[in-house]
Amino acid sequence: MTTETTPRHHADLAPSPETASLRLPHTPHELYDALPPLPGLRAEVIEGKLVVSPLSGPEYAQVAMRLFAELHRPIKDGDLNAYTGNVAVRVDGSHDLVVPDFVLAPEDCPRWGDRELRSSGLLMVAEIVSPGSIFDDRDRKPAIYASGGVPVMLLIDPVVSPATVTVLSDPKEGEYRTSTRVEIGSRLHLPEPVDFTLDTSIFANTQTTP
Repeated sequence: MTTETTPRHHADLAPSPETASLRLPHTPHELYDALPPLPGLRAEVIEGKLVVSPLSGPEYAQVAMRLFAELHRPIKDGDLNAYTGNVAVRVDGSHDLVVPDFVLAPEDCPRWGDRELRSSGLLMVAEIVSPGSIFDDRDRKPAIYASGGVPVMLLIDPVVSPATVTVLSDPKEGEYRTSTRVEIGSRLHLPEPVDFTLDTSIFANTQTTP
């Protein structure tokens, strides 16, 4: 008994008449710009590479909103804008393109094009460590933000045990020269240009395991 199989042929990937004249993306930034909406995913350009990662769960979005609520007074009094995970930042120098979990910026923060804020115009960024972002948030992004001139970075880490909050400041030559870490539940001063004492107990009950 013999069985005949139909030969497989490669798919015809010829461009359509509508797309034949379009130039294909040649760089990670061009590919980023060409991406369609990616529900449930976050796209960034980190160290010159396009990185697509899953969005964190609702509890992490809640942490960002708690930070927003806690900073309500300095935001209002300083005529500042705050964004929770929904604005892209172009890093001065490297041109990396990142989407912080929280951004604090003046209303007149300079932009790169129409959509992206320039890192050197920001006051503070915050990252909330999740099991899928441990390496990027703890190891890569502090250097990225420091090299881009972001004065203050807040690292909220509910993955480590005990959970901690770290403020990094005084950026110079691609690194933050000042670092202060406390366990969640303590008070932590955010230095200039924020100049606010944060009660980190607002982040309680968010600890997770990798």
